[in-house]
Amino acid sequence: METLTKYLAVAGGGALGAMLRYYLGGSVLSRTAAPFPTATFVINVTGSFIIGFFLTLATERVAVSPHLRLAFAVGFVGAYTTFSTFEYETARLVEGKDYLYAFLNVVLSFVVGFVAVWGGIFAARMVEGLRLTSAAAYEQFGELADLSDPPQMKGAARDIRDSTIR
Repeated sequence: METLTKYLAVAGGGALGAMLRYYLGGSVLSRTAAPFPTATFVINVTGSFIIGFFLTLATERVAVSPHLRLAFAVGFVGAYTTFSTFEYETARLVEGKDYLYAFLNVVLSFVVGFVAVWGGIFAARMVEGLRLTSAAAYEQFGELADLSDPPQMKGAARDIRDSTIR
């Protein structure tokens, strides 16, 4: 039964993410700066920010149920972001010999998306009044690992008990 509820959580979140993606894909964004795929670009960048923000809060500061984490990170954001659409639209731009737009789509999506993920991480930590974590602080954080709590996946690092996070 536990497995079924996880799948239902992903499905519910996915339905909402897919609907939002469909709405934005058909909005004015899809008609802006043609032939550049603006809607897909905006969706990928905002999705990058959202997942950076949510997973940073959910893993570092706020106790979030595994079902909610699955519903949001895997379901909602997974359905909302559009990497396969990004790939297809880029291929179509190359086929149409719109090399500049294809290049801009790839480079801007990667660079701005990466910046957006860091923006989400930064915003989540600012909400809690924390600075961006340095490598040294991360190592110190890892020392708080709960040896009695097994890793979530074989070969994964030890888990860190939420109550030890300050």
